Amino acid sequence: MSGRFRPGDAVRIKADDRPGHLRTPVYVRGRIGRIVALHGAFRNPETLAYGKDGLPKRPLYQVRFRQRDLWPDYDGAEGDTLALDIYEHWIEPGEAAPART
Repeated sequence: MSGRFRPGDAVRIKADDRPGHLRTPVYVRGRIGRIVALHGAFRNPETLAYGKDGLPKRPLYQVRFRQRDLWPDYDGAEGDTLALDIYEHWIEPGEAAPART
């Protein structure tokens, strides 16, 4: 299974706010992360939830985000991250987050 993205790629999670059974948390929508891994292709849980077949299968990635990029008031360690599994239809090419000084 090959996907559109590779480990290390900077990606942006789409800021889509449509109604329905969405499997991408609001707090990462519109945010920049990095691809960690491609898990494979799986049926889409957003359509499975409505009794459909979930096809075509969609690539599922692990995406890592810096905690401070998600929550500006985060007071933990600079290197703290959060990893989430996100389907490819929620991901678009992104620009690297600016370096912190």
